[in-house]
Parts: sequence; structure tokens; C-alpha cells
Amino acid sequence: MARYLDPKNDLIFKRIFGEHPDLLIHFLNALMPFAPERQIVELEYLPNELVPENPVKKDSIVDVRCKDNFDRQFIVEMQIYWIEAFYNRIVFNAGKAYVRQLNKGSEYHLLQPVYTLSILNQNFDHATDLFYHHYQIVNVENTHEVIPGLEFVLIELPKFKPATWNDRKIAALWLRFLKEVGENMRSLPPEMEENEYIRRAAALCEEGAFSQGALEAYDRYWDSISTQKTLREASRREGLAEGRAEGRAEGRAEGRAEGSKQAALSIAQHLLKTGMSLQEVCAATGLTPKEFC
Repeated sequence: MARYLDPKNDLIFKRIFGEHPDLLIHFLNALMPFAPERQIVELEYLPNELVPENPVKKDSIVDVRCKDNFDRQFIVEMQIYWIEAFYNRIVFNAGKAYVRQLNKGSEYHLLQPVYTLSILNQNFDHATDLFYHHYQIVNVENTHEVIPGLEFVLIELPKFKPATWNDRKIAALWLRFLKEVGENMRSLPPEMEENEYIRRAAALCEEGAFSQGALEAYDRYWDSISTQKTLREASRREGLAEGRAEGRAEGRAEGRAEGSKQAALSIAQHLLKTGMSLQEVCAATGLTPKEFC
């Protein structure tokens, strides 16, 4: 009986969609809002780091970038948790990919659209139950008037329920795959097993297909995500505490700062024990090597 790793993990997601173009084609055709005659037939991978990569924080890079038979570019990514700056980042990455198409002296009409598909493991729009969000550049007064070039599809995975997409069964299967497959699953549900593409994607998640080094990298990714969440939450709580404590004695403020530093030191020591490098730990905690070594 197989033991599956979570496809939302950066290592697994890139293995499935960054190394198997036919799986990526099937995934994109299922989830993107394309008419049948505009479906992707073939694609080629492009360099995906549009800005310098930070070894721990994944906020600045994309998972997969490719170009299809219509010369449309796609940025595909899995985002484990939501931050407000995410809007800015996806626009930045898509804009940079759009501009980089144009060589010096080329004509603007040669520019082709860039699409971003972001699967989010946290909700960001709490005002609606809708989980599928398609953004375009539109005329505010006449929204049917669209300026082509950049489009964004954001999917809130926690909100997704298969029954809401009865008319898009293949798309629902892919989202179920991302949402349900993981370390607690020992066999695929029959409807996933019956689909060739989902079955192959699941086989790429089987723990037995990974080396010990890859499994350690898999665990380090989750450690880094946990650390980022902890630090952001600590920062949020500290900001609230500072706001409430404004005007109090300076000594109390220094005590809170020292407590925050001690928490970061504890996290740093834990991450070192998991096998993360000194550089990665410093990037995750904001500490310098001298502060905890």
C-alpha cells in the first residue's frame, strides 16, 4: 500500500508540473477559462525565477513558467499561505514575464498574453463563498471591454467543494487531488484512480519514489513554512502589544523586544537541528550567525 506525500509541498508540486509537460497541459486546460479552440496542445518550459531566489522564503519566485502553442505564457504556482503582498508579487512576476518577451527593436503587437494560475492553500476573500477568481484588465464602466495582456486565476483551495463544479469534473478532480492527497492517504479514491493523468500525478507523490535526501528536503520545506507562519504571527502579536502599550515605560518595551529575540533564537536552534543550513536559518529568522551561534 502506497504512502503519498503532499503535492502542495514545493518539491512535489514542481516534480509533477515542472517535469511532466503532459500533466501540466491537462492541469491547465482543466482549470483555465479557455474556449475549446484555445486549449493548450503543446508547451515548453521557460526559466521560472523572475527575481532572485531566497532559499527559505518562497514569496519572490514562481514554481513553473511555460509557453504554449499560441505563444501564451503561463506562471503556475502553489501558495501555502496568504499575505497581502501576494497581489503585488503576482502582478510583478506577470508584468516582468510580459515585458521580457519584447526584444530591442521589436514591435508591441508581437507581445502575447501572460496568465497566472495560483492555487492558494488559504482563503483571502472572506466576503464570498466563491473559490475561483478570474481577474482581467477591464473597463470599470463596461466590464466586457478588456485590455488583453495579463490575466490572473486565483483558486482558494479550502473553499473548494467538488459538488460546486459538477460541470467541470476534470477540474474538480485536479483540485481534489491537491486538497486530499497527502500523508494520511494510503490509496486513491476510485474516481481519481480511473483518470490516467491523476493516477500518474499521484504515482509521482509516492514516498517510495524519493531518495532520503529528497525526503529530508520535503520535511525542511514544511519546517520553513511553519517558521514563517510563527514569525509572522509573533510579529503581528508584537505589533498589537506595542500599540496597546504605547506610552508605557521604555524598559517594558525593551523587555518585549528581548522576549521576541529569545523566541527567534529558539526557532533558529530547532531549524539547525532539522538540517537547514546556517544561511537558510538566518534568512528565516532575521538573526545573524553571531546572535545564536
